[in-house]
Amino acid sequence: MSRPTKIENIRRECPLQPCTNFSAEEASCTAAPWDNRRVDYPDYLRNDKMPTQWCSGCGAGLVMKALIRAVNELQWDKNKVAIVSGIGCSGRMSSYLDFNTLHTPHGRTLPFATGLKLAKPDAHVIIVTGDGDALAIGGNHFLHACRRNIDSTLIIINNFIYGLTGGQFSPTTPVGSYAETSPDGSLEPTFDTVNVAIAAGATYVARSAVSNPRHVTEMIKGGLAHSGMSVVEALSNCHINFGRRNVSGKPEELIAWISRQTVSHDIARYMDEEQLKGRVVVGVLHHVETRPEYVANYYEKAAAIRN
Repeated sequence: MSRPTKIENIRRECPLQPCTNFSAEEASCTAAPWDNRRVDYPDYLRNDKMPTQWCSGCGAGLVMKALIRAVNELQWDKNKVAIVSGIGCSGRMSSYLDFNTLHTPHGRTLPFATGLKLAKPDAHVIIVTGDGDALAIGGNHFLHACRRNIDSTLIIINNFIYGLTGGQFSPTTPVGSYAETSPDGSLEPTFDTVNVAIAAGATYVARSAVSNPRHVTEMIKGGLAHSGMSVVEALSNCHINFGRRNVSGKPEELIAWISRQTVSHDIARYMDEEQLKGRVVVGVLHHVETRPEYVANYYEKAAAIRN
């Protein structure tokens, strides 16, 4: 049997691909060789926990798969990877991944992750959280983790709503959208996760969408490889609590709606303000290497005090 072409492989992985909202390189998946796409997924999962408790078609599964691919491509030792999650649909990921895992109280993923990184500086600390967990009850910790520039990767699965707790509006629910706590449409303006992270001091900030799973992988992989605070926002679908009230209760239709909102940063740079109105720019949006990393500074200071 002949080896599938790259584009055939993309279509098999996500029927919405190739997506014209992404640059040619991002959509064609030329950034990684074919062999790196061969992943023994069961080796990275706690198979006794399968199937997952996520709703059928939930974008959280796509993000988890992208994270597995990123770790696999970096060839990291599973025993040196730590996953920290909180409360919400995203919080279940720590139960499914066969790494060192820590399931924390609501909004408290980043304090636990900070302590873990300080105690185990050689560990690869990855935090998986949702828009409510990270930006509402955990918003204060989000700001200070970015300010400290601690070497860890925060993946925010943004599905525009509190999914697990019944569909309340969140800091990223679009204005006018319906939710359990906004039956007449949300009045509250939204957080721009990327701009908040950049302003607070994160040194790698990227955004992607589950409509392009390979692009999600590349954005996460870039964050994992970066030394400093990395924030990766993954726009995702909650067709049960957000979609059926606002767009569609079918996952493929909500994912297509998310895809239509996005535009690659490579394309966005040639668009004017009017053309960008209502669009969400995806890609690596901020990346600097000049700020000192917190854990290295901490141990350097501790050594100086001891001496």
